[in-house]
Amino acid sequence: MTQPGAAAFLELVSGRRGHFRLESGHHGGLWLDLDALFAEPRRIGPFVAALADAMRAHGVDAVCGPLLGGAFLAQLVAHALGVEFCFTERVMPADAGGLYAARYLLPTAYVERVRGKRVAMVDDVMSAGSALRGTFAELQAHGAVPVAAGALLVLGAAGAEFFAARGIPVEAVAREAYELWLPGECPLCAAGAPLEDVAAGGERA
Repeated sequence: MTQPGAAAFLELVSGRRGHFRLESGHHGGLWLDLDALFAEPRRIGPFVAALADAMRAHGVDAVCGPLLGGAFLAQLVAHALGVEFCFTERVMPADAGGLYAARYLLPTAYVERVRGKRVAMVDDVMSAGSALRGTFAELQAHGAVPVAAGALLVLGAAGAEFFAARGIPVEAVAREAYELWLPGECPLCAAGAPLEDVAAGGERA
């Protein structure tokens, strides 16, 4: 079977160009609306199957994903692998500033279930990796053993480099170039482009 690619994935989502402040605190020029990604399981099925196949080699006991899309994906991948599923929920401080301010917490019911287990972390899209970084920290805090991170689409290198530096392999069904900027280094800010804060609406990056 031919591996689905970035172009096929981007056909499934809505996107627009502009100047955006993302959840990670970085600025970017592309925003993807992922809310309806899982509305038609048949269309996303080949991507889910490819990610599940990639995760088999890691011998996982559970799959964890951040709400919303990452949790939907985690449940599908866990079902394909015949392992447990769990999810994390975002907590964004009211005065969030700087980079990676968002926290991702396990519901109480899952805290003891993940202890000592080999867990794969998945999200629909990863760029800077804010949601997966938060999930990684939360799993470690409760004694889980994160062994792999994965996404249907990995944009750029920032998120993947974070996990690679910690010895966590990153599985991507598709990859695409993507530019992120620190607020003080953003060329769109320098050009005076209006900034839209999409982090408040749940967009991850």
